[in-house]
Amino acid sequence: MDDKEREESREEFHELVNMKPAELEKWLASEPSRGAGQHKDGGESTGHASGRRIVDILRTKQGDLSDDDYQHMRKVVGYIRRHLAQRPDGDVRETRWRYSLMNWGHDPLA
Repeated sequence: MDDKEREESREEFHELVNMKPAELEKWLASEPSRGAGQHKDGGESTGHASGRRIVDILRTKQGDLSDDDYQHMRKVVGYIRRHLAQRPDGDVRETRWRYSLMNWGHDPLA
C-alpha cells in the first residue's frame, strides 16, 4: 500500500468512524453490543471483535500504524458503507442495525 492509499484509507476511516475510543469501549462492554452481529459458534461477533481493533487503531499514532491496520481500516469503511445503504425504515434507535454499526465505530444517530 503506497502513501496515497494509506492517506485515503485513513481519511475515509476517520470520516465514518464517528465514535471516540472511550465511547466505543463503553459501548462494547454493553449487553446490546454483545448481542448484535453475526456470532460464530456462540462466541464474539465479527463486529464486536472489529470494534476492539478499532479502539486500538484510534489510539495508535499515525506513524505507528501497520499495513494490517490500514487493511482493517479499509474493511471497516467498506462494512459501514454497505450497512448504511441497508438502513431500515422508521425509528432505528434500538435496532440491531444501529447496534451492529456501533460495534464498527459508527453511530448513525450521532
